[in-house]
Amino acid sequence: MQAIYDFLYEPGIPLKAMGIVIGLWLVLSHCFALLRPDLVKAQLKGFPRNERIGIPLVIIGFAWAFILWSCMDLGEFFKIEKPVQMIIVGVCVGVIIYVKEFIAVRALGFLMILAAAPILDSAFLKEPQSRLLLVAFAYAIAVKGMFWVGMPYLMRDQINWLIADKKRYVVGAGAGLIYGVVVLICAILWW
Repeated sequence: MQAIYDFLYEPGIPLKAMGIVIGLWLVLSHCFALLRPDLVKAQLKGFPRNERIGIPLVIIGFAWAFILWSCMDLGEFFKIEKPVQMIIVGVCVGVIIYVKEFIAVRALGFLMILAAAPILDSAFLKEPQSRLLLVAFAYAIAVKGMFWVGMPYLMRDQINWLIADKKRYVVGAGAGLIYGVVVLICAILWW
């Protein structure tokens, strides 16, 4: 557990590596979305209520929270480390059993919130200013993740809006592709 925590937070992932990973992920995923629109649209449409994807995402999210809580410096709260670990495990099981509605959306939102911190850490007080591309991305996924956890039907509505018009879908996938290319170029050349 400590090795995973150290990799993500202490000292964290270098800016260049983070930029390359995020840039490649954006480029590859959005290229695939442009090349295989029918497949991607069908998968997007079914994602919000997909329990087969949602349950593993919930487990990954709560495992991440468990590692974070277990390895971070709790200061004067070290006495409650074990009870909170049990609460995290219990809530994970409870979510899997009782929160069936939009479980994939909620889990993805939770993971997006957790992912924002390592991204922000990698860009913290670094040069050049183009690092703000990662900062903007991190805040965007964190805010979107909070909305998806609290109001998961928004993802369903956003997907339906996006795939309802071919032009909107192409513009959305193209924008993600362009952003990924810009991040990747900045990461390779300047970070």
